[in-house]
Amino acid sequence: MTKIFCDIADIKIIRKFNKKKIVKGFTTNPTLMRKAGAKDYADYTKKILKTTIKPVSCEVFADDINNMIIQGKKMSKWGKNVFVKVPVTNSRGQFMGKVIKNLNKSKIKLNITAVYTSKQTKQILKKINKKTKVIISIFAGRMADSGKDPIPQFKESIKISKKYKNVEILWASTREPYNYLQAKDLKCDIITVPPAMIEKIEKFGKSFEKLTIDTVLGFLKDSRKSKFKI
Repeated sequence: MTKIFCDIADIKIIRKFNKKKIVKGFTTNPTLMRKAGAKDYADYTKKILKTTIKPVSCEVFADDINNMIIQGKKMSKWGKNVFVKVPVTNSRGQFMGKVIKNLNKSKIKLNITAVYTSKQTKQILKKINKKTKVIISIFAGRMADSGKDPIPQFKESIKISKKYKNVEILWASTREPYNYLQAKDLKCDIITVPPAMIEKIEKFGKSFEKLTIDTVLGFLKDSRKSKFKI
């Protein structure tokens, strides 16, 4: 079963979606934190973690090995449900294997983010144990945006991580509700989805006939509101 995580940092929305059984966790990042109006990163993250007992991924924002490790260890103490989010490379393309290995050895739950290839998945697997929880977030949407097919990367990543019962593969940068069915078909462990898209997934099941009628009605209503004439 593919779990749905809600991709948001707004505390009001987290409270709302925390009540939904379909939502099994939350993911955030510095961009979402900024959009939510967070001023004090530590204080705001702690408030999120107190809002829910479900897993919450919160990202380090340092760009070097030492400071990523320091931030990761601090963040791991903010709540039992926190997953420390670490980018697979820094901004210079340097693989953060030392960070992953250090934090994983320290029994810190990790979400390795900004992953695009099964080669990167293989690099990550070489740096972790088979006990402490690790999520590997593969950015399907951004891959597709650049004209690349994400499916082969998922298939290979899922295949090579099967021996690691502590590892979950996550479909990230979701672009449309149908991605949930794609992730489910691939047997991804998790998909992270924006709030509005989760509400669309909850309404899955309309027949083609109903979709046709709804679409035509929408056009008809707008043409009448505009008082179009020919």
